[in-house]
Amino acid sequence: MKYIDYVQLNPFQKIGYNLKKFFVNLPSNLGKVFKAIGNFFKKIFVGIGKGFAGYFSRFIKGDWATKISYVIMGFGNMVKGQVIKGLIFLLTEIAFIYFMITGLNTKGLGWSGIYNLGFFNKGTIGFNEEGWGQLPNGRMGRVEGDDSMKLLLYGVMTLVIIGIFFAVYIASTKSAYKAQQTKAAGEKPLGFGTEIKEFFDSKFHITLLAFPTLTISIFTILPLLFMILIAFTNYDHSHIGKLFSWVGLETFSKVFANTGAASMGKTFVELVKWTLIWAVLATVLNYILGMVVALMINKKGIKLKALWRTLFVVTVAVPQFVSLLLMSQMLDVNGGAVNVLLHDVLHWTPQYIDFLGGDPWVARITVIIVNIWVGIPYTILITSGILMNIPADLYESATIDGAGPVKSFFKITLPYMLFVTTPYLITSFVGNINNFNVIYLLTSNLQNSNDLYQAGYTDLLVTWLFKLTMNSQDYNFAAAIGILVFIVCATVSLLTFNLTKSAKNEEEFS
Repeated sequence: MKYIDYVQLNPFQKIGYNLKKFFVNLPSNLGKVFKAIGNFFKKIFVGIGKGFAGYFSRFIKGDWATKISYVIMGFGNMVKGQVIKGLIFLLTEIAFIYFMITGLNTKGLGWSGIYNLGFFNKGTIGFNEEGWGQLPNGRMGRVEGDDSMKLLLYGVMTLVIIGIFFAVYIASTKSAYKAQQTKAAGEKPLGFGTEIKEFFDSKFHITLLAFPTLTISIFTILPLLFMILIAFTNYDHSHIGKLFSWVGLETFSKVFANTGAASMGKTFVELVKWTLIWAVLATVLNYILGMVVALMINKKGIKLKALWRTLFVVTVAVPQFVSLLLMSQMLDVNGGAVNVLLHDVLHWTPQYIDFLGGDPWVARITVIIVNIWVGIPYTILITSGILMNIPADLYESATIDGAGPVKSFFKITLPYMLFVTTPYLITSFVGNINNFNVIYLLTSNLQNSNDLYQAGYTDLLVTWLFKLTMNSQDYNFAAAIGILVFIVCATVSLLTFNLTKSAKNEEEFS
C-alpha cells in the first residue's frame, strides 16, 4: 500500500492494516531475531576458536621460557626480569592446585566439588543416602546423608573458580609471550611498579570496573547459574536436606504436562495467557491514560499546574507497598471500605462484592484498575517533560489544516511520544510481566484456586514461581519457570525493539 492510500484510511482501517502487516511479517521478524541470536553465539564460538588458535600459536612461536610458562605459570616473566609479576602467577597456580586437592579442607569444594556433581557416577549429586548404617566407630546407627543442595552450590563455586583460574592462566601465557617479544625487540619489559601505575592511568577503566564485575559475578551470575542448574534436577520438597539427581529436561516436560484437574500444564497455560493480557493492558492503559492526564495538566489555560504536578509527585512519594496493602484492606469482602460505601451507604449493591477472591475476571479487572491508580503518576512524570518539548508549531499547523484535538493527538503527540519512549515501553512491559508487588500484595491473603496448582487466577508467572518456592518447595519447577519467563521476556524485548523507529532511525524523528 502506498503512503497516500494509507493516510486516507480511517483509524480502525489503519489498526487492521498494521495488525495484518505485523502478523504477515512476524515469521520473518522472528527469523531475524533467531538469526541475531545465532550470530551472537557464532561470534562466541569463533572467539573461542581464535583464542585456542592463539594459545597454540604462542606455544609454537614461544622460546623455551615461554613454553615452560605453559606448565609453570610466571616462569617466562621471571626469566625476562618481571620477577614480582611472575611470582604472582606462580603463587596463583600453587593456590589453585592446593584448593583443588584439599578443597580448603571443606567437603564439597575443589576436586570433590566436581566429583560430587554426579557427572562421574549414577547421576546423584552426592553419594550417601540418609538411613540406618554403620557409623565411623563401627557401631550401627543413623547415618547422616549428603545434602545435594549444598554440594551443588559448592560444585558451582568450584566451576566458577576454575573458570577464573583458566582466565588467569591464559593471561599468564600471553604475558610470557609479550615479555619474549619485548626482549626480542631490544627493549626492557615493564616493571611491576610501572604496570601498577598503568592501572591508574591508561588502564584506569579496568580498575573502576573490577569491583562491580566481581560483585555482579558473586551476587548475580553465580546465583543465576545455580538456579539454571536446579531446573535440570528433581529438587523439591521431598529432597530437602537429602540427595537429588539430574533429570535433564524432565522438569520442563512436567511443566507442560496437562494431567488432572489442577495440573502443572493447565496452570502454566492459564497463567501465561493472563500474564500476557495483564502485561499488555497494564502497560498500554498506564501509558495512554498517564499521557492524557499530562496533556490536560500542560494544556494552555489550566491554572495551578504546579499544584497538580505536586499532588501526583506526592502520590509517588508514598511507598507503593503501603498503598497496595491499604487498597487490599479497602477492597476486602468482610467490611472493606469500598463494600461499606457501595452496600451500606449508597445501597448500590445487593451484597458485599468479593473484588479479589470471587469471580476470576472480576479479580483481574480489579487488579488492573488498582495498577492504573498506582501507575499513572509515574507515566505523568516521564511524559510531562517530553510533551513540553514537542514544537508548538506542529499543533498550530495542524489546527490551521482543520485537525481537532483527537486527530492532533494521534498524528503528532502519540507518534512523537512512541518514538522517544519506546525503550521505556519495552522495559515497562517486561516489568509488568514480572510485576510481583501489585499482584502479591493485593491477593497474598487469598486461597489458591482448586483448579490450578499452587496458584490463583490473578497470579502471574512470577508470583506463581514465588509460591512454588515458598509454599510447596518445588524448587525445580520454580527454576524452570524462571528460565521460561526469561526466554519470553528476552524474545519479546528483542523483537519489539528491533521493529521500532527508535532502533531503525535513532538520530531523527519523522
